[in-house]
Order: sequence, then structure tokens, then C-alpha cells
Amino acid sequence: MKRKYIFIIAAVLVLFLIIFLSIGKKGPMNNTKPRIQVAKKGNVVNTITATGKVEPIDQVEVGTQVSGVVEKIFTDYNEQVEKGQLIAQIDESTLRARLLQAKASLASAQNELDYQTKNFERIKKLFEKEMVSETQYDEALYRYNNAKASVESLKSEVEQAEVNLSYARIYSPIDGVVLGKSVDEGQTVAASFNTPTLFLIAKDLTQMQVEADVDEADIGQVETGQKVSFTVDAFPETEFIGEVTQMRLEPVIESNVVTYTVIIDAPNPDLKLKPGLTANVTIITNEANDVTLLPLAALRFSPEKQAEISSFSKTEKVMPLPEKQEGSDKQKIWLWENGKMHPEMVETGLEDGVWCEIKSGIAPGDSVVTGVDRSGDMVGRATRSPFMPGPPDDDDDE
Repeated sequence: MKRKYIFIIAAVLVLFLIIFLSIGKKGPMNNTKPRIQVAKKGNVVNTITATGKVEPIDQVEVGTQVSGVVEKIFTDYNEQVEKGQLIAQIDESTLRARLLQAKASLASAQNELDYQTKNFERIKKLFEKEMVSETQYDEALYRYNNAKASVESLKSEVEQAEVNLSYARIYSPIDGVVLGKSVDEGQTVAASFNTPTLFLIAKDLTQMQVEADVDEADIGQVETGQKVSFTVDAFPETEFIGEVTQMRLEPVIESNVVTYTVIIDAPNPDLKLKPGLTANVTIITNEANDVTLLPLAALRFSPEKQAEISSFSKTEKVMPLPEKQEGSDKQKIWLWENGKMHPEMVETGLEDGVWCEIKSGIAPGDSVVTGVDRSGDMVGRATRSPFMPGPPDDDDDE
């Protein structure tokens, strides 16, 4: 008897459960409604990012071509220098001694040449009168030529010694600012194998450039003349503006990562940008300003994929349109007018991952279906995340 009551109670519970589930399924169907987005004006921008270094456009390494002790330095860090200004001097005593020695050797050789010239002219006259042998004539000619060659060689040594002496005084090759100084007074510099760098001078710090390392996956989008914005850690709140002026074809390979150097012009009238600062670069590769915009969700929405669509709207019976026309930028969207949907082909343009430019087919203010709300369930709904960027000058959603 107890078992019979248990079965009856279980059957009643199952019946109530079936009724509850049926009502639960029917409720959302009745509460299904479209998600509407109004087309509006805005901007779409495509960008790529990179990092780089701020550097002067023109900078010169000033060195020395002679060895010796640095006797005097006439400039220092950050000082303005002019072209031709004396900035350092190397001890000249050794160089002057070499010049004097070269001049003495030249004088001796010149004296020998004078003697051999007179001797050769005398032997030549006697040879013409057949008073000396041909051997004596050849020997006189040989000594004369050797003396002449020796003089020419020592003249070049004197000239070289004079040039080396002039190299002891180091002048600035350009107008600019001293960025680096590698020597101090009393220090010995050796120019035996390569030219040691003494100073680094930048020509004009009001005109800087950024040398950005662009990844190989993005370099195909970069072109000269594109607008660039960048920031530096020294002034995180300041946005600097520049322009792409050069793309270097030589690849830079580090740890199997390939990048290309892109040169960006960076005007620096306030002298805020310092050489060597790290720049966080944003290159604008494409942009469309003041155009009609729709979220990409409107292009992805299709009522055929929503089983509950008939519960909130009677779609107008129109000729079926393809989702996208082959070989063109036209796609189908669903307009919402007077409580009904109808398809419309629109010509799309630039996208930024969230928004899409609409070139034709709709106008700002038109309502477009982007998805479906089901009793608070956002499946298929084109909701905007609070973290999702909106188009500039975007009004609040309708």
C-alpha cells in the first residue's frame, strides 16, 4: 500500500516537472527581441605598433688621424660648437720634430741634386766631344736621376709631416651640439690601426628621427608618407607626431626574429626628445574619417541562423539576397523599420576589428539588427563591452 502511494507521488512530481520545463522553454520564446544598432558617423583607423630609438638626423664622430697626448680640450658635453671651431689639440712637439727632420733631409737631398746636376752637365759636354766613355756618361746620368728622385720623395715626406702637424689641431666639422666626449686632457690616443673617436657631435636637435624596428609581418603595410604618433617614457602624457620617411631594405635578425628599420621624421622644436629615448610607435597604415559606421556584428547577423526570429518579427517577403557578392565589397545586412526586418546590400570599406565603414546602402540614423536577446541571455547579441573602443564622436546607443 505504501509502495502504491510512493508511485503516485513520483508520477505527480514528474508531471509538475514536465509542465515547469515546458513553461520555461516557452517563456524565452515570447521574450525574444532584436538587438538594434543605429548607424552613425565616425572614424576607422588601421594601425601597427613598434618600438624604436630617438636619434639625431645628422651626427658626426670626430676623431684624430695622428697619435699623441691630448694637450688641451676646448669644449665639453652639451656645448654648442660651430663649424671650424677648435675643440681639441694634441701635443705638437713630436710632430714638429718630424717636420724639421723631413726638411733637413730634403735640404741634404737638394744639395746632392745640385751637385749631381752640375756633374752630369759637365760629363754630358765631354761625352758629346767624345772625351769620356759612354760608361762614364751613363754613371753620371744614373746618379743625377737618383738624386732627383730622392728630392721628390723627401718633398712628399715634408708635405706629409706638415699635414700631420695640422691634424694635431682638431676642429668641429659641423655646427652642432657635443653629445659625447671620449678623451680627457693628458690622455694618449693612438691612431695606428683605426681612427679613435674623440667627440660625437649632433647637427640639429630640433630635427630628430625615430629608428623603429617593424616586424616582418607588418612591414608590408608601411609606406613612406604615413602618419605616425609615438610616446616616450620621459613624457608619457605627451603624444609626438611624425611621418615615415624611409624603409630600409636591410633585415635585422636577432634570435631568429626578423625586423626592418623604419625611419620616422620627428620634429623637436621644444627639445623634449633626447637622443637614445625609447619610443613606442603607432603607424597609421590606413584611415577613413567622418564615414558611416556599423559594428561588425551587423554584418555577421543572419535571421536564418536564429530559430526564434519569428517570435518577434515578421520578416518582409522580399527576393532573397546573397550574404556577400562575389568579387565585390557588398554584404547583406538586416534593416529594422516599422517593427519589421528587411535585407539590404551595403558596400563595406575599412575595418578596425570592431567597426566597419559603410560606403553605400544605408545612411546615418538607419536602424540595423545586430543580434537577438533571449530573456536576458545575450546569445547572438551585439552588446558593446565597456572595454570595447567606440568610434570617435560616437553618441550613446539608441
